[in-house]
Amino acid sequence: MFCKHTNTSLFYNSIDEIPANIWEELQCETNVYFSRLFLKSIEKNHPKIDFCYLILLNKEHKAIAFSTLQMVDFHLKAMQKDFNILKNLCTKLRILKEHKPLKLLISGNTFVSGEHGLVINQKENKPKVMKALAEGINYFVTNNKTLKNTIDAFLMKDFEEESLFITNELKKFSYHPFSVEPNMQLKLDKNWLQFDDYLTAMKTKFRVKAKKAFQLSKNLRIEEITEENIISQLPKMTLLYNKVADNADFNLGKFNLETYIDFKKKLKENYILKAFYLEDQMVGFLSGIINKKELDAHFVGIDYELNRTYAIYQRMLYEYITIAISKELKTINFGRTASEIKSSVGATPQNLTMYLRHKKTITNKILKLFLQKVEPTPFQQKFPFKKN
Repeated sequence: MFCKHTNTSLFYNSIDEIPANIWEELQCETNVYFSRLFLKSIEKNHPKIDFCYLILLNKEHKAIAFSTLQMVDFHLKAMQKDFNILKNLCTKLRILKEHKPLKLLISGNTFVSGEHGLVINQKENKPKVMKALAEGINYFVTNNKTLKNTIDAFLMKDFEEESLFITNELKKFSYHPFSVEPNMQLKLDKNWLQFDDYLTAMKTKFRVKAKKAFQLSKNLRIEEITEENIISQLPKMTLLYNKVADNADFNLGKFNLETYIDFKKKLKENYILKAFYLEDQMVGFLSGIINKKELDAHFVGIDYELNRTYAIYQRMLYEYITIAISKELKTINFGRTASEIKSSVGATPQNLTMYLRHKKTITNKILKLFLQKVEPTPFQQKFPFKKN
């Protein structure tokens, strides 16, 4: 994957290769997702993914932007029932084959929803930087014989609505925007000093629903997963996580839960791991990361056979809220699955856009027509809080 540096772009195959002065110039490590600790943990524990880190420079050769790139194999089976139209299209156009994966280059974070794969210095002209990013990625692939022959498509992922005036620059490079499932986000009221304050703010119907979930889950025991006990817990956690991952409509790749060992060691109390037990049996777990004043829900594991009886998932959502209130955070990002139940606890949709380009010109033009029809799965938005 070696690629020569240019006057405007630097390419590194490992976080360890990036010089210290680059991080000083970027000043991005206050955001956990752009810290060496986080990125190295992801890289180290996913050997089947090829990683590259692209640094963009200004005229003074100072770092002004940073993007994480991952080369992944995307399989047809990763698209479930809600993506049947796109799946059928990909089959007919031979974009995807049943037994041969699509080689996808992703700019963004494969395992996290949201704008966590690209950082641009505040003073820069962001549309120009986006143009430089597209050019840098194109240079990276076309100047590497292996990648030139193997990369099939390019994906820029998870941009919020307020960023589209920047990211629409990608259209000039034949990238096509399409909407994906929204990030469900809960803004915490500053008057919620404890969980009961959150319940008090709810309409009667939703407060009753919450209390019912607590009643159903009363026999569940919640315990912290720590540095000391995580290794013994990982086999069961992995089984539960796989049940959720295999049930997902769309999956760019499975997360290696051994990454949690590094997260707990390096991020300490800023990485949340909790297990849910029924007697001595683990029936679920949740994970999350505290980034500045936000709590981002990461992967969960659930025993679906017991989920309805014991309201496991709903209890997890309330546990996230309890954690965020206790740590005086401002926002919870629940991610982009199970939108309706998340809206019932107060989350609202934050729309996200991805950009896709296929290497073959004709295929890419046809792809554009179908991507315009791709829409997030509709759901009934709930409004659980009383009006002020």
